Amino acid sequence: MGDGPAGGWAVRGWVTLFAALLLTSCAAGPGFQRPASPAQAAYAPRSLPDRTGASEVHGGETQLLIAGRDIPFEWWELFESPALTSLIEKAFRANPTLSAAQAALRQAQELVDAQQGFFYPAVDASYQAERHKVAGNNYSSSQPGIQANGHNLTTSGINRPLFYTFHTAQLTVGFVPDVFGANRRQVESLAAQADAQRFALEAAYITLASNVVAAAIQEASLRAQIVATQAIIQAETKSLGILRDQFRLGYAMRIDVAAQEAALAQAASTLTPLEKSLEQTRDLLRSLAGDLPNREIETFELEALRLPPELPLSVPAKIIEQRPDVRAAEAQLRAANAEVGIAVAAILPQFSITGAAGGSADEIPWMFRSGGSFWSAIGNVTQPVFAGGTLLHRERAARAALRQAAAQYQSSVMSAYQNVADTLHATLSDADALAADAEAEEAAKVTHELTRRQMEAGYVSYLTLLAAETSYQQALLTRVQAQATRFGDSVALFQALGGGWWNRKELAAR
Repeated sequence: MGDGPAGGWAVRGWVTLFAALLLTSCAAGPGFQRPASPAQAAYAPRSLPDRTGASEVHGGETQLLIAGRDIPFEWWELFESPALTSLIEKAFRANPTLSAAQAALRQAQELVDAQQGFFYPAVDASYQAERHKVAGNNYSSSQPGIQANGHNLTTSGINRPLFYTFHTAQLTVGFVPDVFGANRRQVESLAAQADAQRFALEAAYITLASNVVAAAIQEASLRAQIVATQAIIQAETKSLGILRDQFRLGYAMRIDVAAQEAALAQAASTLTPLEKSLEQTRDLLRSLAGDLPNREIETFELEALRLPPELPLSVPAKIIEQRPDVRAAEAQLRAANAEVGIAVAAILPQFSITGAAGGSADEIPWMFRSGGSFWSAIGNVTQPVFAGGTLLHRERAARAALRQAAAQYQSSVMSAYQNVADTLHATLSDADALAADAEAEEAAKVTHELTRRQMEAGYVSYLTLLAAETSYQQALLTRVQAQATRFGDSVALFQALGGGWWNRKELAAR
């Protein structure tokens, strides 16, 4: 292409074409519409009570369900345990699961930034230095001819080879106008995947905190069960001593002594599994906190934990906003929608523009002087005509993936509401269950003590006492487990409602 007015008009024509392509560009494929909240969503067919039942034991206090109250991110502080708060903070600093989720989010964000680079022209600069020997016997097309500086780089006679050095510097600009929005859809898809990773990170925070609190409650429960079991063993040992004294005096039979020995052995056999579970739970807490099994960590007792007196209850319509799993499913739906646009754009014409400018000469100072410079501008349009059905089937596959993502989103919404409803029902029911278990344990305790006195006085047989001891043992352990369940229900409710991730300090500071 030559210099002069014609070349200038050509450049202006290409610029006009670029502008027209950019102004008329659009995004292929369907536009994303965020799914609406379920209409008239609720947690039960009828209104639920706004408070739980109560009992006269630790952890049996009434809890109020406050509709519409926001959830703090540091919800575990409501248990008023400095040791628990300290352990969770340590877990947030040291647990590798969070580090992995943070790295995955950074990777996804970098991929978005990388894809956005395709909105701009790609500019490459190159320099090439050549050293040639051209044979003198035959004319060679590699002879560059007379240069602007007057050098004649051609062979001048038979059997006289030519030696010369040649320099070429070039600036190349390539641009692919996003006429049908293929790149915008690609950026949209990657941005949606980055959002999914962000919500996966928030879910990791919530899950880690919930697991730490649950393990701490489990440890406290096991400690209480161990204490209760040890008390039962002491009572069984005392009963065995009394029974042996009665046997020596002739007031009891040997079979009664053997039955009590068996009862004591059975009670003692339940202690070791509890101690094993306690140590395994401690190991779990160390792992969650990013520690090795030989490190010392905080210990937990049920009496040191306070049941939150008030529990937030989010408005049902906000659940899809608060649940990280639902938000991640929505992001995946948005990514699948963008993939349809990418597949549609691949069927449409593809545009590209390339320009180059540079200079060539046998001496560097003459590369951009008169006669040494060059430039070119190339526009290209490619319309796929036949690809064996590949592009068509890729579009159909993308639309099927979109339908799959929509169904998965709907499933995650339904599971979220079910999770909250199940947790609410458990919170209300387990409060009543603890009250009943506490009453049963108190009644069994009174019955056991009165039966013991009657047996010592000779009014009832040992078998009657053994039955009373068995009932009391079961009632005591059931009450301890019910206490731990109530604490666990509060943890489960905070997690089911989204865990307050939107109030995390790092997010609030943005």
